[in-house]
Amino acid sequence: MHKLSHILSLLILAPLLAGCASLTGAKALEEYRMPTDVPTAPELTATVQAEIAASIPPVDCPVTTVAENIPFTAPEPYSSNAPWEGLFWFGTKGLWTALSTDGVWQGLPDNPQGYTQKIMWWSDLFVLEDELQPALVVTGRRLDAEAPPLQFYGATNAMAGDIKTAMLTGVDFPTLGCWEVTGDYKKSQLTFVVWVAP
Repeated sequence: MHKLSHILSLLILAPLLAGCASLTGAKALEEYRMPTDVPTAPELTATVQAEIAASIPPVDCPVTTVAENIPFTAPEPYSSNAPWEGLFWFGTKGLWTALSTDGVWQGLPDNPQGYTQKIMWWSDLFVLEDELQPALVVTGRRLDAEAPPLQFYGATNAMAGDIKTAMLTGVDFPTLGCWEVTGDYKKSQLTFVVWVAP
């Protein structure tokens, strides 16, 4: 009889324990399941899409990029690579500069004369002590539409640990668009193309 009551007790307890286990398991699953109410990415508005499109050079603008050019290796004491992320050396020992790897200059300061950019130039012929105002001339023309020429305000100098000595120029692009820029310094000439974007 005692054995029978023990067996009956087990038969009654087994379904109860199984029910508790399944509730515990369900609760554990509920706590660790992946959420299904993850917000979806917002749709791009027409304005945002237009801004993205405006920052991509069109196929007929032959921008100077790192993908299409072997970066120039600057001579000592300069760093062999451009000292800033996203830029690469472009040019020759006679005249080189640092360009954006994608060929885009975006978000330049806007003023009544246009879009301002500071362009640094280097040359193995440039000696800061002998030439505080370098004999560097910068010109530019828009390739994809009619526009006034680039405005050049003369050259000065710059010096820092990461750039050593450089020639610094300030220019204004009268409009956005595809621009060819040329630097002339002591019989060395360097030309590149940039997409000036909003």
